[in-house]
Amino acid sequence: MGLLDNAKDAAEATGKKVGEWAEDTKDRASDRVDEAKADADVKRAESERDATKAKNEYKENLRD
Repeated sequence: MGLLDNAKDAAEATGKKVGEWAEDTKDRASDRVDEAKADADVKRAESERDATKAKNEYKENLRD
């Protein structure tokens, strides 16, 4: 009976470890998605800033 109990315990431990690995992998993927979204938001904001600056410079040149 001890051998079966040991095998059962090992299987449960392995299952738990696989579950933790899957959760960690999901978290890492989610973190990468969040990072990509943040980078895209920064690039969009920089683009909008540059466009506004160019528009304002153009308007300023028209006033001269």
